[in-house]
Amino acid sequence: MFVRHLLPACLLLLATAAAASTGTAPKRADVQRMHAFVDQLLARMTLEEKVGQLTILGAGSKDMDTLIRDGRLGGTNGVLPGQDVLAYTRRMQKLAIQSRLKIPLLFMGDTSHGFRTIFPVPLALASSWDTALVTRVHHAAAEEATAAGVDWTFSPMVDITRDPRWGRVVEGAGEDPYLGTAMALAQLRGFQGDDLSRPDTMLATAKHFAGYGAAEAGRDYNPAYLSQGQLHDIYLPPFHALVKAGIGSIMPSLTTLNDIPATADRALLQGTLRHDWGFDGLVVSDFDAVPELQLHGVASSPADAARIALLAGVDIDLHGGTYMDRLPALVRSGKVPESALDTAVRRVLEAKYKLGLFDDPFRYGDARRLRKVTLSPAHRALARQAARESMVLLKNDDKLLPLSPKQHIAVIGPLADAHQAMLGQMPAEGEPQDVVPIVDGIRQAVGKQGQVSYVQGVPVRGGDDAGIAHAVIAASQADVAVLVLGEDENLFGEGHSRSHIGLPGKQLALARAVIATGKPTVVVLVNGRPLALPYLAAHAGAILEAWVPGDEAGPAVADLLFGQADPSGKLPMTFPRDVGQVPLYYAHTETGRPYDPGTQQDPHYTSHYEDVANSPLYPFGYGLGYTRFRFGPVHLDSDTLTAGGTLHVSAKVTNVGQRAGTEVAQLYVHDRVASVSPPLRLLKGFQRVSLKPGASAVVRFMLTPADLAFYRADGSVGTEPGSYDIYVGGDSTATQTAQFILREVTGSKPPADRHGPRRQHGAAESGSGSDPLQPPQPPQHRVGSCTTCADATVQPIRRSTSIRSVTVT
Repeated sequence: MFVRHLLPACLLLLATAAAASTGTAPKRADVQRMHAFVDQLLARMTLEEKVGQLTILGAGSKDMDTLIRDGRLGGTNGVLPGQDVLAYTRRMQKLAIQSRLKIPLLFMGDTSHGFRTIFPVPLALASSWDTALVTRVHHAAAEEATAAGVDWTFSPMVDITRDPRWGRVVEGAGEDPYLGTAMALAQLRGFQGDDLSRPDTMLATAKHFAGYGAAEAGRDYNPAYLSQGQLHDIYLPPFHALVKAGIGSIMPSLTTLNDIPATADRALLQGTLRHDWGFDGLVVSDFDAVPELQLHGVASSPADAARIALLAGVDIDLHGGTYMDRLPALVRSGKVPESALDTAVRRVLEAKYKLGLFDDPFRYGDARRLRKVTLSPAHRALARQAARESMVLLKNDDKLLPLSPKQHIAVIGPLADAHQAMLGQMPAEGEPQDVVPIVDGIRQAVGKQGQVSYVQGVPVRGGDDAGIAHAVIAASQADVAVLVLGEDENLFGEGHSRSHIGLPGKQLALARAVIATGKPTVVVLVNGRPLALPYLAAHAGAILEAWVPGDEAGPAVADLLFGQADPSGKLPMTFPRDVGQVPLYYAHTETGRPYDPGTQQDPHYTSHYEDVANSPLYPFGYGLGYTRFRFGPVHLDSDTLTAGGTLHVSAKVTNVGQRAGTEVAQLYVHDRVASVSPPLRLLKGFQRVSLKPGASAVVRFMLTPADLAFYRADGSVGTEPGSYDIYVGGDSTATQTAQFILREVTGSKPPADRHGPRRQHGAAESGSGSDPLQPPQPPQHRVGSCTTCADATVQPIRRSTSIRSVTVT
């Protein structure tokens, strides 16, 4: 069963603020006008025209021009690498205006980290822990895309994942629901802005609903099996926050969750999403997800797949063509009520209305604006800043970094001169020639002050190690070696899972040989996932995690290597020592037999490995800089928190180093005793603090009972009274702590199971006697329940705030 999800107050505030900034609360009169317009248009549409609005086909599909002129297509893709997108979208829209009802097309595609100017990938952007920066990045992407006529993005991907073997970790924000939600809301603000009808904003899509990031064994498209507690506390929060903030569309996962394909999951789509959360936007299938219901074994034919998906709540069939081919006959035969079809069509027409397409079908194509914004100096400067802030300094022994440019630097490695790999797997309209590779950035920074030599050494993949000898000679002749190692664009992203997450090919052998020369060695990593790098962690002098940095890869890396900027990134995912530790994440629960390496106890009957430590190589939230920060004691304004109350938390941060720098102060909470085993720590707040040498700042947070709510043992959502620990520091291992007591319980009574027998969970069954148009009955919430105080009566969780204020001294 699914339960009504309650956002923590801190995330609820972010979602509410995002809703205000994205202009998702139109005036009642405007809504009435929209409904009247759509109702009149819908009444004039033929059955085939209605079905056409629920169909998206790719460029080059059979009879595309005819379908558009006949009013039988709702939209098509507008991200076409290597093509003139503006010319294409204008030509197709002109065809649509020739149709009987002149209903404009939607143009869509993935713009997860840029359109023509390519920014760091989403996992890298999450490493910045800078929501304002992320908003600016995605608004820049929207500016370029909309100028080319694209009005709908299939971003952000907000799947929480804790398995770095999964290739699509690169598209998300990592392992934590709080950070993931903050990044998701920042992306939404960038895409949809404060007025969706503005020509520089675009409809955003939250994907993949839900649990896609928990693919079994980290293998893409594998099933996911999640408990209700995991769903509520980990995987649903980003989606719920985006719905509350007014996101325009949702894309269900093309995989199964607890054996039900999300595309067929009526309880998830009609129940949780629409009934419980009140979502009234579009639900668009993933690519070919509707016909794939047959492969999942829940549909017996294409017609069955179309019926199941539509009645489950999928409005638009992306690419499959199944709706177009099968829905007219299904409606005429009565197997699909026309009212169900009309409901989906109305949502599509309302989305086009909100985008302003009925007022001006060509508002999103502007040649002059396209020339002005595409690869503009402002966008390239933003790309360089975003890349700098996204990079994470993992190691810096003996202050090897920053480097002096007045020396001979040997740049070695297969990714030093790479172009395409800096763009990632799906770089929209990005072009390799726009990339400044890392070695070129280093050369530009050194100029005539020193000398830069370059040797590839080995390829990214494969067994060719012939170039290692040449690399050793280059390192031996230089003062310092910079190794640029990692993954290319064919090793991460969709469909690119890995069973081993070390350096591919002969790169580790190259690193060993270069380090063996005894020359100081800096490693720059280019990769789309956390890697297991125990040798480099032990033997390299410095390690800079650059992720997939985009067009300004070289200048951004050089800015940090030579100290023109201070590294400030923090890890959004845990780095394991070995793939055998995976999944490894900071917010784990304790076992009944924990292993403590600090004692002399016999580890035999404790939870441990015989061949590797339990601890990660680098923990969540970790990242170094060129200066040092010290956190003072954690102060609370009270040692108790009650229902309706607010706990104020503060701590002093001081820059005790010799350089200016930026720290990310992180707040974690631990519930000592609960009805379910509690995570050891949970992130509940963060803020970036920039300080000059010797300066201090007081960081302040607020916690309410809603921030402590969780899925309890009795199936209800809320808090339980008891003792809590608070930690404030620079990563998830923070040691400065304080304690408080939650005196009262908040939350809801456990819901009734509204799904009944297991097969009724989805919409795949037929002839059951139930009304397929009616959503499952909502859970029966009763206020004030927990396993230890079932008779308590309290008020429901209310909205409150989580402050990120900084007082600099």
